[in-house]
Formats: sequence, C-alpha cells, structure tokens
Amino acid sequence: MDIKTASSLHRLRLVSAPEAVSFLLLLVCSVLKRTTDFNAVPVMGAIHGILFVLYVLFWLDAWNRTKWSFGQAALYFVLSVLPFGGFFAERKLKREAEAAVIASRARREGVVNA
Repeated sequence: MDIKTASSLHRLRLVSAPEAVSFLLLLVCSVLKRTTDFNAVPVMGAIHGILFVLYVLFWLDAWNRTKWSFGQAALYFVLSVLPFGGFFAERKLKREAEAAVIASRARREGVVNA
C-alpha cells in the first residue's frame, strides 16, 4: 500500500466516528425539539452536514485509491447513513489498513509474492 492510499483510509477513519456521533446527537436533538423547548437541531444539523460531506468526499477518495469492489464501497456508504454505522466502518477500516500494512511489509521483505 502506498502512502497516499494509507492516508486516504486514515482520513476516512478519522471522520467516520465523529460523523456517527454527530448523527446520533442530531437524532437526540430532534427528539428534544419535539418534546421540550430545547432546539439545537440547526447547530447539530450543520455540524453533521459538514461531517457527512467530508465523509463522502473521503469515501470517494478511498474508493478510488483502494480499488474496492462496488459492494465493499457501497457497504462503507451505507454504514455512513445508519445510526452507529460509522463506528463499524471505523473498526473495519482499521482492520483493513492493518492488513494492508502487513501485506506491504511482507512483499517488501520478499516473504510472499502478493
């Protein structure tokens, strides 16, 4: 794995958990808006919107660099729109990046021809 691919996966990982948290907070704010006088939806909506746009941009970059299959890329996109999905995406991306680093080191050392 080259450095640009690794950094694109890292950027996607960095934004996936905050995007998931902002989505959950937006859901809580939506409920509070309907049940109380507390209305933080405009603020949380803007924060979540920015994080979601960043996630989509980083997702597109990672898809382009890693050459994921359509199914794998679709999985990461679907995880971005599900509550708690960003947490699963972050863990899956972490495992994928670690496996890629191990494979890259093995190729460099001539252990495998992968």
